[in-house]
Amino acid sequence: MATKKPRRTGKVKPFWERGYQSHGYWRGKERLGTVRLGERGQWDGLYRWQAGNRAGETKTLVEAKREVERTLEYGARQLGLFESGEPE
Repeated sequence: MATKKPRRTGKVKPFWERGYQSHGYWRGKERLGTVRLGERGQWDGLYRWQAGNRAGETKTLVEAKREVERTLEYGARQLGLFESGEPE
């Protein structure tokens, strides 16, 4: 008699996916953030990132990805300005 392995029902880990002139940070089918280049042929050397309602520019792709991840991590831990943390 074979024993069944327990099913893993943990959280889905976010991952980076490369796209056309951009990189997306996904958790399942939900896009959490993006890193984009400038217009084709007019790239100014900056990577523009956006996560939630925050955005910025960096000089390298690694820095831009790190900022997206840091912003999302910070947003998961920090309560908003008008949130009390108490259930309604």
